[in-house]
Amino acid sequence: MRALILVLDSVGVGGAPDAADYGDAGADTVGHIAEACAAGRADTDRREGPLRLPYLVALGLGEACELATGRRPPGLDGPASAGAAFGCASERSRGKDTPSGHWEIAGVPVLFDWGYFPRSSPAFPPDLIRQLCATADLSGILGDRHASGTEIIAELGETHMRTGQPICYTSADSVFQIAAHEGTFGLDRLYRLCEAARLLTDPFNIGRVIARPFVGDTATTFRRTAHRRDYAVPPPEATILDVATADGRPVLSIGKIDDIFAHRGTGRNLKGDDNDALFTRTLDALDVLGDGGLLFANFVDFDTLYGHRRDVAGYARALEALDARLPELLGRLRNDDLLVLTADHGCDPTWKGSDHTRERVPILVANGASAGPIGRRASFADVGATVARHLQLAPGPNGAPFW
Repeated sequence: MRALILVLDSVGVGGAPDAADYGDAGADTVGHIAEACAAGRADTDRREGPLRLPYLVALGLGEACELATGRRPPGLDGPASAGAAFGCASERSRGKDTPSGHWEIAGVPVLFDWGYFPRSSPAFPPDLIRQLCATADLSGILGDRHASGTEIIAELGETHMRTGQPICYTSADSVFQIAAHEGTFGLDRLYRLCEAARLLTDPFNIGRVIARPFVGDTATTFRRTAHRRDYAVPPPEATILDVATADGRPVLSIGKIDDIFAHRGTGRNLKGDDNDALFTRTLDALDVLGDGGLLFANFVDFDTLYGHRRDVAGYARALEALDARLPELLGRLRNDDLLVLTADHGCDPTWKGSDHTRERVPILVANGASAGPIGRRASFADVGATVARHLQLAPGPNGAPFW
């Protein structure tokens, strides 16, 4: 038996019971995208019409949305297939960030508070920046505030290339992000700078330092590359990845899973430049995944390219593109493989601001022990508990199996 966990990064389905505590009451990533598509507000030269996700619908996406919010989004009204199991889950973790969501999926809810940088400008403690500049021999930094990554690179990228000062910024998440040009600043130098920042931000309980390399010559041509690297603190307890690794099981991770779990228990990691490449890498990994093995994948484009940029049409197009490739994966599953598709948080592209949104996430299961609804789950950790039972691994302290 083998198990696959595929995280569709930020594909929330609304309805989080505590959304109001985060200013997100009413946020609904899939629902609002579907409504925009049905109303013609997501028509472009690359896609048009209602949201078309026939294979996700067959896995129960429409039912998961209805369980979460009480309504079925337009275009997702087809029935789930006879063998699918479906439901939704609320997050126990206190944050709505990437590590919290992924760690909870893997069986470790984050029940402590991360540290955050204030929305003032400058956002970072002066002593932190002085130490960073001294350690890395920098004349100074640019940015020093909350910002959208693409916008601040467009604004300050040319100054960065001229002065050699990196662009440092943060967001509503517990992050310290550093953007630098791959050519003029250097990729290895950026990574070393992030390693230094990781040590300096530890006393502030910051979840991640993120390297954001980019290329281009001017504000209109700058683009971030696939050489992003996350420097995360490790999970506070053993995750399903740790348990599988300790038991000698083969583990393969796809995309940024390796960084999110601080390279602990993630086995062999395969990268890709975009969702399409990551899907291909997932198929490659499945072809070589040994018996009793675990595959854990993240598809990041939904969040970084479309959710944060509030690009409804782009998000819809990305969902449809992944859906179109699902038959390739479903056709390669063995009868005793378990496949779980879920998400780590929401990032409603119709919502205010540019941050993640507190939402329930879908749980769509193929080849489960039983078909039909699995209801509203109290924690993302139910995914990890179910995978542990399927792989006959020792159960963790959090989560309850679906069956």
